[in-house]
Amino acid sequence: MASGEFASYWRYRGLGGLDLMRARFVRRGFARHSHETYAIGTLEAGLEEIRFADGVEYAVTDDVVLIEPGIVHTGEPPTADGWTYRVLYPGVEQMREVADELGVPAGIPSFDRRVVSDVRVARRVTAAHRAAESGASLAADSQLHALLTFVLGAYGTRRPRRPARSAGCRSMARIRDLLHATMPDPPRLNELAAAAGVTPFALLRSFRRAYGMPPHAYVLPATWHGRAQPAAPGGRQRHPARVPEQHHRRRAVLPAPVRAQLPHPRRPCR
Repeated sequence: MASGEFASYWRYRGLGGLDLMRARFVRRGFARHSHETYAIGTLEAGLEEIRFADGVEYAVTDDVVLIEPGIVHTGEPPTADGWTYRVLYPGVEQMREVADELGVPAGIPSFDRRVVSDVRVARRVTAAHRAAESGASLAADSQLHALLTFVLGAYGTRRPRRPARSAGCRSMARIRDLLHATMPDPPRLNELAAAAGVTPFALLRSFRRAYGMPPHAYVLPATWHGRAQPAAPGGRQRHPARVPEQHHRRRAVLPAPVRAQLPHPRRPCR
């Protein structure tokens, strides 16, 4: 590779397995090829030229590229600066499962465009990628699943025909209790969904509605970093708890006083 170029390619074991890549290319390009999977990526810097059978498209920083299985395309640096990007490659069955959860009509999911300028999706791609890199299973499962549902809902060619299913407050209270009981190593997303008797999408949606955040954020130590603790006996205010943030595969155990301050639901869950 030319100076400054790099490519990291790995497989995330959650959600049935998912390939990911982060790379920077300056001189190197990709000849005509296709994938057996989808390719969902975002540019972190630079400019990429993508040639399809019916024309050429360009992606710039914070653009999102959505390529379906079997679509022949290239990838080339049209300028001397090249491009840096993150890509994930969900399989057809994974996308079908997500589409079914959303109530999308049967068939292979497809997109209504190939390059979109949508910072919301770009940030979701980056967040999911970084979560998968960190080894935080629940966070990665949740971020990746949320990304796929968002992309299909916003840019899928077929829109959902039925309302998304949700879970009741009591079910979410049970999930909250399960998270408390298993910190700092919570169950995976599909395990939480099975415990609630709903789909992963319904779990994420319902838990956020009840507690104001998805399950992985609920248990993330960084969420509570710096929060003031209850007053100590005698009325003296304790200093904010300094909870170590998660880095890569390291996990921090939440102190009992911090766990006690985890947020209550927006409506009672008994």
